[in-house]
Amino acid sequence: MKGKLVSNTGPIIALSAIDHLEILKEIFEEVILPEDVHNEILEGGKDFTGLVAYRKATWIRVLSPEAAVEPLLGTLLDKGEASVIQLAREKGADFVLIDERKARKIAREIYGVRVVGSARILVEAKHLGLISNVRAALQGMRSAGYWIHDDIVRSALKQAEEE
Repeated sequence: MKGKLVSNTGPIIALSAIDHLEILKEIFEEVILPEDVHNEILEGGKDFTGLVAYRKATWIRVLSPEAAVEPLLGTLLDKGEASVIQLAREKGADFVLIDERKARKIAREIYGVRVVGSARILVEAKHLGLISNVRAALQGMRSAGYWIHDDIVRSALKQAEEE
């Protein structure tokens, strides 16, 4: 995939929980989090199993959008999702990493931003030889409490040739 990625909270937590956060560094040239997303992750508290992995990921850049979040974004989405799209547009990001359906649709259809999700990242990681099993990674995310729709799981497994 390569290029610049701006990520939302959920995928970072999910990848950290299964100890696969590092794959983002291998897939993308630059990984950026809005400060709002960074704060959401830290506010997850000591119960978040991936917090140690996240804190060690010194390769992730934390930035704040230069301009205030557009009113449309702030009205339709939560603070983290809105700041991901705003920052991606400001920084000319190649991709945003968002799993929530409504935010993905808004990013893609209204703002013309290329969107990827956690499942797609895992498929890409398998194709690059960074992980060996997408099914196990998705099951790990679900076991950690991260919700991924069954249709997305089926599609990812098909793309990973694991169905």
